[in-house]
Amino acid sequence: MENLPAYILMAAMMSMLPGADTVLIMKNTLSHGAKAGRFTILGMATGLTFWTVIAVLGLSVVISQSPVLFETIKYLGAAYLFYLGIRSFMTKSSFSLKEVQKSADETAAAGRNGRCRESYLQGVLSNILNPKTVVVYITFMPPFVDMSGNVNQQLMVLGGILTVIAVTWFLVLVFVLNHVQRWLNSPRFQQIFQKSTGLALMAFGAKLIF
Repeated sequence: MENLPAYILMAAMMSMLPGADTVLIMKNTLSHGAKAGRFTILGMATGLTFWTVIAVLGLSVVISQSPVLFETIKYLGAAYLFYLGIRSFMTKSSFSLKEVQKSADETAAAGRNGRCRESYLQGVLSNILNPKTVVVYITFMPPFVDMSGNVNQQLMVLGGILTVIAVTWFLVLVFVLNHVQRWLNSPRFQQIFQKSTGLALMAFGAKLIF
């Protein structure tokens, strides 16, 4: 691998740029608590790991060179973001910290697991159905690969570094959100936030298309 410090710095900057993952993690954390946020991050990490394996197998290049397959992934990803956005925008319920805590105390374990499972699946699908991830692997990583070495091994390491950096950043974000919820406890704020994140997710979906 070549110029690893520069890769780590650029990967950190890319992870911290607001995107669909950021919006989704914020939405699930503020609506359902830190545990749901962490499960969303776990799903996101699963999606990134999926694309790392795809890159190592050499299929990322095939996908990027197949207009039909690439467009299919793009439109599926955009449709899913629209679905999440519309669902968030149309919801009439608001979640305060006290309500979340009370619900957590009263809800059975199966219900809690179901909510976390849904958050996990949202994280997985938002990454697997995002063609930008393919672009990252075929444009961002190759300059840091030493072609005289084991390319597959280097791609695995670079993909792992990107995943670890992204997960670390989002865990920090969830931690901060979880501790500022007491100031974001207003039902009015929650309603505005739900609609704002819904619009943001739909905007990211439109951005994928265009």
